[in-house]
Amino acid sequence: MVINNAKFPFAFFLCCTFCLWVALSLVAAQEDPELQQCKHQCRVQQQVSERQSGECEHKCEDYYREHHGPVVDPEKQLQQCRKQCELLQPGSQREQCHQECQEKYDQQQLEEGGEEEEENNPYVFRDQHFAFLRTNQGEVKILEMFDRRSRLLRGLKNYRFICLEANPQTFVVPTHYDAEIVGFVCSGQGTITMVCQGKRRSFRIRIGDIVRIPAGITLHLINSHKNQKLRIAYFLLPVGIPGRFEPFHGAAGENPQSFYRAFSPKLLSSAFKVEEGTLERVFQQQTKGHFIKASGEQIQALSGGQHGEAAGIWPFTSGESKRPVFNLLNKEPAVCNNYGRLHEADAEDFRQLKDMDIEISYANITQEGMMGPFFNSRSTMVAAVLEGEGYLEMVCPHLSGEKQQQQGASPIYQKVSSSLRRGTLFVVPAGHPIAIVAGTSRNLEIVCFGINAENNRREPLAGKGNVVNGLEKEAKELAFALPAREVDKVFRKQKEELFFPGPQLQKQQHHHHHKGHAYA
Repeated sequence: MVINNAKFPFAFFLCCTFCLWVALSLVAAQEDPELQQCKHQCRVQQQVSERQSGECEHKCEDYYREHHGPVVDPEKQLQQCRKQCELLQPGSQREQCHQECQEKYDQQQLEEGGEEEEENNPYVFRDQHFAFLRTNQGEVKILEMFDRRSRLLRGLKNYRFICLEANPQTFVVPTHYDAEIVGFVCSGQGTITMVCQGKRRSFRIRIGDIVRIPAGITLHLINSHKNQKLRIAYFLLPVGIPGRFEPFHGAAGENPQSFYRAFSPKLLSSAFKVEEGTLERVFQQQTKGHFIKASGEQIQALSGGQHGEAAGIWPFTSGESKRPVFNLLNKEPAVCNNYGRLHEADAEDFRQLKDMDIEISYANITQEGMMGPFFNSRSTMVAAVLEGEGYLEMVCPHLSGEKQQQQGASPIYQKVSSSLRRGTLFVVPAGHPIAIVAGTSRNLEIVCFGINAENNRREPLAGKGNVVNGLEKEAKELAFALPAREVDKVFRKQKEELFFPGPQLQKQQHHHHHKGHAYA
């Protein structure tokens, strides 16, 4: 085995740097027994999912930080990391070590700063903005009304967002909604059954499926997988009271309560032509909630049906354009390179989206990659983080509106930034430039629901096809007050489309590029 002498010390240095950061974290944990005990209680609670346990541990850290200051002092970490770098020989390795230390520090500052800014950030929603309905077998998260957070979101006041999560081998009770619904299967597999005027159709669903559910259709779900949870994100357009919707449970009992129980017993007795006592027994038995553990035989019986791609029936009439399920991930990506891929579907792909004027997209950003900057011409996007971590930066002209009105001048643009993690939801208004950066640990996966989708265009602001490259030479010179060739050096250098190396990855590539030239 031959070891490259030039690369070995550098690899050793990276290993040492990593070990140093781990050691610092362990030391901090040992110094905080109160924090350790809190996290231990989170992990030993029964009937708590891994995700809920993680949320509990985050709350422990937040509480500790609020009452005792930072769990780990980033400044001390930076100083100790730099001291470790000084043990290396002077030269490029020491410089790279200092750069790695600084990047770690910057990332910590970004994450902590992002949390502080979110109180005044109307475009980002966390768990505290959701109402939870939980049982041992699943949960429903219901986002507050968009315009309750800020008047800047009143364009979404008629829309709602919910997320359903069902445990393995679980039945979700029959329900109909007073809202038009489009859903996206975020993980897992199962069967959705829809009933319309006494006729029933069942469709197998899997990750990547878009499901269209018209208002008033009764549906139930089954998670047929033995180990994996079924997670579905729903975007709703209420048809009764704007911005308000309700689930209606008919086939139910006391919990969830059946709406039949609201009628008088005499009326129901006449409608069903049965004795009141029989009705009372039927509508009082169920007490297990919205999610019910099912037996293997029941799962098998309820897991029939075609996959939505093959079932051209909706609402129970023939026609390929009427199918209720479309798999987004089966469609060729609109953009794909080493730094990410984007799948998009609108009414041209799935005609069931036309009446709601909605488009749906799924972005998978490679770790340390970035998406954008870009903006949408007409569509406002509601985006949910499915997996991974990262951050966003968005340009907004509205948050400094009072100063702008006083000055009567051109818009004052403000950067809106936020850390991203699984479960975060954020809104990108039409016309607002945005860039999204994936973290260092894994890919960042996001699903977006876009309203006002018809004739929407995604306009890139960097890389291939960016708007500045489309300007005439004279327009560039007049706009930038520079020769066009100077402008082109900036806007024509990036050859990739939409997905690029993120800031940290770009630094690494730049370093390796210059290092290669030095050895040459």
